[in-house]
Amino acid sequence: MQNSPFFEPLSDLLRDVGQRATLWQAAVLVGALALAWLVARLLRRTLDARRDTRYQALRFGAEALNRAFFPLIGAFFVWIARAIVSPFIHTSLLDLALVPLVGIGLIYIVFFFARRVFGRDGQAHTWLVLVERIVSLVVWTGMVLTVLGIQGTVLDWMAGVSFRIANTHITLLSLCSGLLWVAVTMVVAMWLGAAFEERVMRSATLDANLKVVLARVGRALFVLAAVLISLSLVGIDITVLGVFGGALGVGLGFGLQKIASNYVSGFIILIDRSLRIGDTINVGGLQGQVTQIRTRYTVVRGLDGIETLIPNERLITDVVQNQSSYLTRGYLKANLQVAYASDVEQAMALLTQAATGVERVLQEPAPASYLIGFGPDGINLELGYWVADAATGTSGVRSAVNRNIWRLFAEQGISIPYAQREVRIVGAGTADAQTISTAAPADSGSGAAA
Repeated sequence: MQNSPFFEPLSDLLRDVGQRATLWQAAVLVGALALAWLVARLLRRTLDARRDTRYQALRFGAEALNRAFFPLIGAFFVWIARAIVSPFIHTSLLDLALVPLVGIGLIYIVFFFARRVFGRDGQAHTWLVLVERIVSLVVWTGMVLTVLGIQGTVLDWMAGVSFRIANTHITLLSLCSGLLWVAVTMVVAMWLGAAFEERVMRSATLDANLKVVLARVGRALFVLAAVLISLSLVGIDITVLGVFGGALGVGLGFGLQKIASNYVSGFIILIDRSLRIGDTINVGGLQGQVTQIRTRYTVVRGLDGIETLIPNERLITDVVQNQSSYLTRGYLKANLQVAYASDVEQAMALLTQAATGVERVLQEPAPASYLIGFGPDGINLELGYWVADAATGTSGVRSAVNRNIWRLFAEQGISIPYAQREVRIVGAGTADAQTISTAAPADSGSGAAA
């Protein structure tokens, strides 16, 4: 067994059954596992107290990490105990215990990374379930082969099975190891990308659009690095990617031109911050609120609640009306006339009073009234006021202010004049012209016609 790179824990344990050394090994194993259980419990409590529980994905992945503490710490303590007692007694039982401890710990560690990548919302998705089942099958198969002591025979058989792909000879062992390296590097890269995205999205100093750009570019770079590293580990010369890149460029120039344009337009929108999530826009007759800005399209929820996917290229090339203000307030005006016989100062004070106390009308800057001119029928006045959240609509505020103006003017006797016109009819056989005047009704408060 010393000359073989693999050990046979099951056969060694069967040889030691009935000897006193087995009892000593059992006692050492129980002590190591008990100590590991205490350390794992303390470590779980410490990390749970420090872990930020606001993010569901962290709690979802932490479940697997908490379960990995005991087998991994137990394997560490058993390995130390094995090294200490090996000069005095056989350690076949400790060797056998290391196999399931390391294997189960490895499974939960992979589960932790997989849940951080494929279960970011705290739910078990299809890809996550598939990865967990494959990992469990592979690790348990490896543990069974190790316990039986036939892992070397299986690996030799896999190395002897060879086949050709193009001009390259590939063995079953090299193919499996290559797929394993690709899977490991991709999962690690996606985990790093997810962690980077969470860190960026939690930043309070970055703009929302810049956060999205950095997160997506970061994830893409991590995946690209993982692909290059995995190809190098498998033994594929990455210089052949130059030919593939040229072919891809030609393809983008013809068949994928629109798709590439949409992706580039999406990054331009995110970088120049011309549109933001929550803006109310009007493009091509479609009016709605921006709910998502993806790299290929933008989701706009219309006034009827139906969501429309708009290619990002249209948002760059077409005329887009952004009806949302970054200041979230808007300036409104109410223009009207009062009769020349009215008290102008009182009328202006009533206009200011009409806008005071109305919901969403800002008091800073305060509403103000102005005399803007003298018309043919009366004095032209204007009321100006600021409204909060103007992007959500202003018709209700206008109506409330106008109703207050009408009520206050009626209470104080301030009249709004009717239009006055004079029409002269010149008869053919009469010397004098007949004059017909149109004037306001008697209760209008206006002056008589000239």
